[in-house]
Amino acid sequence: MSKYCSVIRVLCHTQPKLFKLKEKKANIMEIQVNGGEIADKVAFAQSLLEKPISVKDLFAQDEMIDVIGVTRGHGYNGVTYRWGTKKLPRKTHKGLRKVACIGAWHPSRVCFSVPRAGQYGYHHRTEVNKKVYRIGTKGDTKSASTPFDLTDKAITPMGGFHHYGQINEDFLMLKGCVMGPRKRLITLRKSLLVHTKRVALEKINLKFIDTASKWGHGRFQTDGEKKAFQGLLKKDREAME
Repeated sequence: MSKYCSVIRVLCHTQPKLFKLKEKKANIMEIQVNGGEIADKVAFAQSLLEKPISVKDLFAQDEMIDVIGVTRGHGYNGVTYRWGTKKLPRKTHKGLRKVACIGAWHPSRVCFSVPRAGQYGYHHRTEVNKKVYRIGTKGDTKSASTPFDLTDKAITPMGGFHHYGQINEDFLMLKGCVMGPRKRLITLRKSLLVHTKRVALEKINLKFIDTASKWGHGRFQTDGEKKAFQGLLKKDREAME
């Protein structure tokens, strides 16, 4: 390869057994190795052969990264839901959730700018400049603690994350939203831009991370705080006995 190749790429795959989901088949991705001579790229790729790569080895605190993924799908939808067009009057013939006029006589075709019904969601998207707020490590019981909130608590809220469960591996906390539903695969990459703005270069010092239950009106940050307020349950007393 060092003699004949001009581009070096490595095959990487996920580890589904680490997170307790129904998925068993690993996702494979081809990643190009950049920088240096061809021989250096081959040596670097060989050094990582069959070795796990953690998220903390790739990204750093306060870094700006890009997120690539597929948005949440909504199937086939009409113009009112898809483009937010105004509904027609109540007595309109053959429906009112339509576009009244889709264009003039000439040009004798429908322009691309006219709202039409069709697929809504399940689109490939790239969102740039997501700031890394925190990089958590596996087994850290204080992953949600801050210098201003010294309570020993993990990042998983009480009752678990909606439709996901517990966080048992390394995690990344980003500012803003990420496309797609829960459990959908996303790709993270280094930012392609040279950042000079203050927003991108500032250091983040988190003061509080909310770990109250997301299933209802969460009042307590930890299980110990809840038991201290409500007292022990019957099953807890029986366990102690």
